[in-house]
Amino acid sequence: MRDILSRVVVTGDHYANEMHLAPTEVHSDERIVDCRVSPIQAGKAHLIVEVTDVTRRSQITRENALLIQHGAGRQMIRQLAHEIKNPLGGIRGAAQLLDRQLEDEGLHEYTNVVISETDRLAALVDTLLGPGGPPNKQPANIHELIEYVVRIVEAESEKQVAVRRDYDPGLPLIAVDRDQMIQALLNLLRNATAALDGQGTLTLRTRAATNFTISDVRHRVIASIEIEDDGPGIPPDMQDSIFYPLVTSRPEGTGLGLPAAQELLSRHGGLIEFESRPGRTVFFVRLPLEQTDVATDG
Repeated sequence: MRDILSRVVVTGDHYANEMHLAPTEVHSDERIVDCRVSPIQAGKAHLIVEVTDVTRRSQITRENALLIQHGAGRQMIRQLAHEIKNPLGGIRGAAQLLDRQLEDEGLHEYTNVVISETDRLAALVDTLLGPGGPPNKQPANIHELIEYVVRIVEAESEKQVAVRRDYDPGLPLIAVDRDQMIQALLNLLRNATAALDGQGTLTLRTRAATNFTISDVRHRVIASIEIEDDGPGIPPDMQDSIFYPLVTSRPEGTGLGLPAAQELLSRHGGLIEFESRPGRTVFFVRLPLEQTDVATDG
């Protein structure tokens, strides 16, 4: 800052730029400020410095980009479902008819392969589309849901990771569809556990945030669920597209977990955000405490 002030004094030029402020004891998160320095002549004053906190404005801009990405992803899913699912039904029906006409028992193996593979592809399309229908919301303890998901992930994984919990005990019950919320959290925790590959720490954090805007709707209070890992981070060239279907950095990944989770949160009026760098990746699940039913496509 001293260099900037000195330069403006010497050159007489105006300065305007965004600055990133590192976390402090007062502010635990990084902040973004808009800094403007202008030369003036007013008695002993030579400079006027304007500093505006634009952290939330930058976050809203990013949220809007995520919502646009989610909308584009849903459109891709509809097109995939239309182009793939209809022909699959015809292929499966034809294979069944052919199977009944075959007299050679050895040939049934091939028709069974056709039928099983079409069923697999149909299941893949269903996964892309996600659970249908509006959420069946009931009051739930979000911490109980998180712990339920942790037990599932720990049972699935051969490599155990350390789990650190930092819960806000003051969070009230939240009206959610239990099955849909479990599926969304499960997708996020599976990704975090896979990124750690048995080494590192998974941190689960909950907080209440006030006057929070999601999709141009300001909420008096929301629940924020943070899933943090200290793994290698998301590759920079993928960070702008991770919520698109079929985008993944893992050879065994399907690229369906994050789009499905984002879709399920959108049905609750919520949003998933993230920030990632090597050594720290955090997914933020933003969930309004006072929810209204969100219309979904059937």
